[in-house]
Amino acid sequence: MLQTVATRVRSAPPVVVVLVLYALSRVVSSAWLAGLFTLATSQGWEFASRRSDPSFASFSGSWDASFYRTIAQQGYPTELPLDEQGEVAVNPWAFLPVFPAVVRFVATVLGVDLAGNAFFAIGLVVATIAGGGAAVLLHRIVTETVGAPNAMWAVALFCFGPTAFVLQVAYAESLMLMLVFAALLMMIRRRYLLMLPFAVVAAFTRPGVLALALGLAVTGIVRLVREREGFRRRERVALVVTGLVVAAAGLAWPVIADAVTGRPGAYVDTELSWWVGFVGRQHFVPLTPWFVMATTFLGVAGAVLVLAVLALAVRFFAKRSTRALGVEVWSYSAAYVLYLVAVFLPQQSLPRLLMPVAPLLGHPAIAASPRLRRSLLAAGVTLQPVAVVLLWFVGYP
Repeated sequence: MLQTVATRVRSAPPVVVVLVLYALSRVVSSAWLAGLFTLATSQGWEFASRRSDPSFASFSGSWDASFYRTIAQQGYPTELPLDEQGEVAVNPWAFLPVFPAVVRFVATVLGVDLAGNAFFAIGLVVATIAGGGAAVLLHRIVTETVGAPNAMWAVALFCFGPTAFVLQVAYAESLMLMLVFAALLMMIRRRYLLMLPFAVVAAFTRPGVLALALGLAVTGIVRLVREREGFRRRERVALVVTGLVVAAAGLAWPVIADAVTGRPGAYVDTELSWWVGFVGRQHFVPLTPWFVMATTFLGVAGAVLVLAVLALAVRFFAKRSTRALGVEVWSYSAAYVLYLVAVFLPQQSLPRLLMPVAPLLGHPAIAASPRLRRSLLAAGVTLQPVAVVLLWFVGYP
């Protein structure tokens, strides 16, 4: 019987197979989350994120989701909260408005009050649906760049990855992934203006959309060099216009935060408030956060370690096999990694913030090695409970 089911699934349209795979992965992630929640509750474990109502719904939407709920219920503060030293404290301005707006819209349609755990429950459903959309789009991206066999394995590794449970919690990740993958797919198809609705909305869902703008710039330069006359004027104009609009959208939120609060640097100061627990109060300088974090804990050895990691990243993106993914995937992924190095303080959130480069899972080296594919899949499934413990009971997601 199982063989018959497997045969039918394999013969089904790819989108059906992807959704079945995604549904199975949600069963696995739900089992890990529910099992660890039940164990922690019965054993009296201390949760890293304080919650007034210790239910599974609030467990699935802890920490960041509480800020999204505040935004959905109250909007953004016009005056930033300050700590005892008079510095900006953590507040909702670090989180962008699209995800809470979608949850609020769904709640309004359903006639549901967002008080209590309703936000977490609706957010979970919205995130899970968006995660399915992201999986389908990831399959299309890899199929159109390196082929269908690579694509299905890329989807499997994405859906069963170590932090794949994020696709079903009340965070903005899965919605951001769906929007960015849709924009990237339009970029691959050279439908540049069609990127705009996805990329602009993504810019107000989670930070990171500037990588699309930089990827477009690199793609345009490569096409000019390789194609010349084949790169038509109309396409050039569309690419430039799209890149400029996406870049403007990606830079808009700090401007909005400054205008609403009347405080210059409101968004940057808010983001820096999350750094205090790791490296103390800092001034932001692009391209230094990784070095700040590493040297704080490891001294000079930390700086050497960061340089080594960056050298490995450069080597990876310089490989012909990586470039075989296509200029669009290659340039976007490299730009996104550069974005993380430029602005992000590396800590426990780094693995989930790397999920936007999931198209790299279609890498020819992965497709060429069945052992590597199986090992990565097994590692993803078995590391999920480790990640849940670390993020829900030691740190925060």
